Amino acid sequence: MCVEGRTSSGSVNWHDAWLTLSDGVKLVARLWVPKGEGPWPALVMRQPYGRALASTVTYIHPGWWASHGYLVVVQDVRGQGDSEGHFNGFLQEVSDTSQTHAWVRELPECNGRLGTYGFSYQGLTQLLAEPGTPPPDCLAPAMAGVDERNHWSCEGGAHWWHLGLAWGLQLAALQARRCGNWEAWRELRRSLEDDSYLYEGPALLKRHDPDGMSLRWLQQASQNDQGWVVHKPLDSWLRQPMLLLGGWWDPHLNGLLDLYQRSSQVGGSPELHIGPATHLQWWPDAQQLQLEFFDRHLQSSKALTNSRTHGRIWNITSCSWQTFASPTQTTASAHAGWSLFSGGMACLDPSEGTLHQNKEGGGVVYVVHDPWRPVQAVGGHLSPKPGVAERSAVDQRADVATFTSTALQEPLQLNGIPLLQLTVQSDQPGFDLCVALSIVNRSNSEVKQLSTGFLRVQGEQALRMLPRKVKLQPILADLQRGEHLRLSLAGAAWPAIGVNPGHDRHPCGPPGPHCQVVTMTLQLNGSKLRLLPWNSGKIDFDLPQEF
Repeated sequence: MCVEGRTSSGSVNWHDAWLTLSDGVKLVARLWVPKGEGPWPALVMRQPYGRALASTVTYIHPGWWASHGYLVVVQDVRGQGDSEGHFNGFLQEVSDTSQTHAWVRELPECNGRLGTYGFSYQGLTQLLAEPGTPPPDCLAPAMAGVDERNHWSCEGGAHWWHLGLAWGLQLAALQARRCGNWEAWRELRRSLEDDSYLYEGPALLKRHDPDGMSLRWLQQASQNDQGWVVHKPLDSWLRQPMLLLGGWWDPHLNGLLDLYQRSSQVGGSPELHIGPATHLQWWPDAQQLQLEFFDRHLQSSKALTNSRTHGRIWNITSCSWQTFASPTQTTASAHAGWSLFSGGMACLDPSEGTLHQNKEGGGVVYVVHDPWRPVQAVGGHLSPKPGVAERSAVDQRADVATFTSTALQEPLQLNGIPLLQLTVQSDQPGFDLCVALSIVNRSNSEVKQLSTGFLRVQGEQALRMLPRKVKLQPILADLQRGEHLRLSLAGAAWPAIGVNPGHDRHPCGPPGPHCQVVTMTLQLNGSKLRLLPWNSGKIDFDLPQEF
């Protein structure tokens, strides 16, 4: 181990230390050490964005954790920051994580107890290790999953466009900076600032990071699981105390729910909190929540009072926390269903299409997608401005079909995973079905979007009138008496999802001259919107199964 850069700041000291791996590659970490007499339990974060940053875009500074009695170790992963080696994404982390944990436990400042924390990439590095590796004493992965297709790059058979490209170009820029290629760094940065990345992103990745994980994902088929990696955390790690933090408008929420299920299935007791958060904007209480968790499992000498040990989910409309006791919990409303009905005017008159509760749907609606002016994504979990959104202007477009319930006579809670089944065909061998679930206020003057979902259909099956299934982002929200529930359907959600050209001669992506006008025929007989319980597991999006 090599130590350098020892500095004192406030109540903590920090210094850099190097770990030499079994293959000779050296990884650098920054250690924040409490003042006073140690040793201390360690909190470990392994990340690709620079140890000095330490994920402070969402987490409080490591000095704060150290001031509460923790040795904080933030490591640059292989090939990133100042660590040696070639960056190869998630697959490299299995062995490197195991060796890092063994090294941290042997540090003179560490008392042998170890917890892990971090979100996104840093969330997955907490879960990957070689068989037989002793597990951490506790883990706190946030906003992460294990399935590279369904949790990291695609939804409903469509690649994430804005998010996938923006993240990939950030990683490419980090590599350019590492190599001293300032011209490439500036080109990548400009593309993100002027939004040209939405059009030039794939070409920029091919030029500046041809072996990168993001381009590899973008070049893989999004329609099926073939060839995609699903990482497998060790059961012994999943059984450890685990704090899972997610956000309603985070793209990895389904990955976090999958982790919850995986841990529960092998005998773990994970603690789940889903809050009013996007990927980069969290609720302030999240830091204290994590501190209580680490104190409970790593600081046995601390007497904890009023420590929260149960899961919680945030009610989006009442702006309050609700206990999350079990993934099987639902409310009575989760067993209800709504059907869609229209006389054909649902795209031109926002009040004509209706949602009927526990009745048969009916009618036919034509939705015409014009690639020259694709429907814009607003809010939600994949758009450039995630979160709750007011979508009245979007719903007034003539290429958006809306279906609205009558004014509610009683309060209604939406608690679960919305799933829409609808029979659809296209006049082109490819279409997208982009769905939003919203609350319309009593005066019909505001449409508050709560959840979104997507489905991409390619090939000859798009030309056939078949039932389709669209799973939306999970939800907890209360509707009050006099308010309305609305479902909105469109053929695009640009730039959250790349535009479907209506054929397979060109890839889905930005609008271009190769894109066709696509007309979708929505057959509303048999249509159904339901809320599924939280533990519904994987859903087959293509087979016309009843549910």
